[in-house]
Amino acid sequence: MINIQQITKKYGTVTALDAVSLEVQRQEFFGLLGPNGAGKTTLMNLLVGYFNPDSGTITIDGGSVTQDTLEIRKKIGFVPQSLSLYDELSAQENLEIFGQMFDIPQTLLKKRIEEQLHAVELYERRKDKVKTFSGGMKRRLNIIASLLHDPKVLLCDEPTVGVDPQSRNAIFDFLTSLNKQGMTIIYTTHYMEEAERLCSRIGIIDHGKIIALGTLDKLLEKLSYEETISIIKNPSTAKNRAAFEKFGTLLEEDNHYELKPADGFLLSKFFAAMEKQDIKYSWVELQRPTLEALFLQLTGRRLRD
Repeated sequence: MINIQQITKKYGTVTALDAVSLEVQRQEFFGLLGPNGAGKTTLMNLLVGYFNPDSGTITIDGGSVTQDTLEIRKKIGFVPQSLSLYDELSAQENLEIFGQMFDIPQTLLKKRIEEQLHAVELYERRKDKVKTFSGGMKRRLNIIASLLHDPKVLLCDEPTVGVDPQSRNAIFDFLTSLNKQGMTIIYTTHYMEEAERLCSRIGIIDHGKIIALGTLDKLLEKLSYEETISIIKNPSTAKNRAAFEKFGTLLEEDNHYELKPADGFLLSKFFAAMEKQDIKYSWVELQRPTLEALFLQLTGRRLRD
């Protein structure tokens, strides 16, 4: 669906994207995770054809994307990081303006506006000026403005910036439903929990380069297992201390043991050994590796540094 080959983009002496290659499949929910300044917004602007790369190519649904190929933009919906709304106009008036930009017939446009306003629970506020909306309501309106022309691809550039948790969840649910209906989505974020919750596949970008790519499980496999494993202290676990110590260093706390896995630790072998000793799964608590830990391992710094 989306094919990016060796894209490079510089601003003076700063290289925003450095020979980036990436493929996104049809109906995929793809996440691009990285800190501010990593190159996420530059890549989104190239995908929508706002400007051309210094080198490399981009195709969407078989068509080349450049500043001059306006026809391909009809297949793309773009939700920018900055709100693109007219505060003095109502929600409906805003959507009518955006719809007219794509020459959507009035009858069809009216139908789509009504459907989309219902979908994001803004229909009852359709006649209110946007300046009276909360940040979360504006974000939801901003998203549906990008969908009126029925695009095949939706590009979301950090669409939850400054949004309260309730509105953020509403946006997540809406985007997930769009993806289930067949929409291909690229979603940029610097929030790990968003990428983990939404995306079927994730690319981690830093300093203009894709440094890791894969499903969440595949990415986390790259981590050495450094987290401790907590084991409830009871008569059964107490008599099996020797079994735990085969897998690493065991520390005893007041009401539990903490196991720091040794090099080469395999979770499957650990649980197989626990089963032999009749140790219940509910007595063992694992701290799951995180994308934050992976980013730190790959770059030596934290995601939000």
